[in-house]
Amino acid sequence: LAWPVMGLGMLRAAAALLALPVGLYQSLRILRTRQADLVIGVGGYSSPPVLVAASLLGIRRVILEPNAYPGMANRVLGPLADIIFVAFEAAGRHFTPSKVRVVGTPIRRAFLEPAQAVSPGLPEVAARAAGGANRTLLIFGGSQGAHAINAAMLAALPHLGALRASVSVIHQTGEADHDVVKAAYEAAGFRSEVVPFVFDMPRALRSADLVVSRSGAVTVAELTACGKAAVLIPLPHAIYRHQERNAQVMESGGAAVVLSQENLTGLELAQTIETLLRDPGRLRAMGALSRVLGRVDSAERMVRECQALVARKAKGERA
Repeated sequence: LAWPVMGLGMLRAAAALLALPVGLYQSLRILRTRQADLVIGVGGYSSPPVLVAASLLGIRRVILEPNAYPGMANRVLGPLADIIFVAFEAAGRHFTPSKVRVVGTPIRRAFLEPAQAVSPGLPEVAARAAGGANRTLLIFGGSQGAHAINAAMLAALPHLGALRASVSVIHQTGEADHDVVKAAYEAAGFRSEVVPFVFDMPRALRSADLVVSRSGAVTVAELTACGKAAVLIPLPHAIYRHQERNAQVMESGGAAVVLSQENLTGLELAQTIETLLRDPGRLRAMGALSRVLGRVDSAERMVRECQALVARKAKGERA
């Protein structure tokens, strides 16, 4: 039993804090029953009771921080961890240096496979194959889409007419905005594939010359694994400004242009997209810098470190 505390009213926050001892008891019982050798915390309100229970039971403990700025749970739990995996060097500055391993964010193996030819049989990448366009723009806002990005792109379409003949668009909208966005692209005369959900994101990313997206930890990891130039529109008002900080890392590394959702206009988005798509050399350079920021062996490095940590305990050695 664990409830989120941040962002709650005082009464609900008090109830959540009172639930922590219950969560600790449940965690102790589960870890004993399963005879766990290792606990991995990934932040959030469910991590503290499990990591504390593991500490009390002498079980090895690691945490993963995928954002450029650590969340509260991971910062509080840092002293209890044997190893702290971080995606960005900036995040490591908030922890004991000897515990930190900069490994990136583990992602699906499909994102790491060599590029394949674009298949017109796949809905997500049909637009370019159908129309002969020489540039592909991929737009998505997370697994559920992002209404603000959808709206900004609709406002940008009237300013992108000069790209109509040379650019195809893959736009993942989420369910709610799908019909409206699809109709807008058709009315504007763009070669487009507008879908509620992209089922093969690795292939869609590989087909793209430029990506417009949020800047969550996993999205950034996927962009860098595929070496893609991006226009990032961070989710505003998030606790600790995680997405803004992730986007800043990408921008300072030369891999992205960052636009603020709060002040974003269709004209600004259109001008940014057009400037980049009309400069293939810059796109290639940004893509190369994006790949430099990525770490394709994140999962393997984490597994090796965890195996070694557990092995040291089995031999009676300190972490």
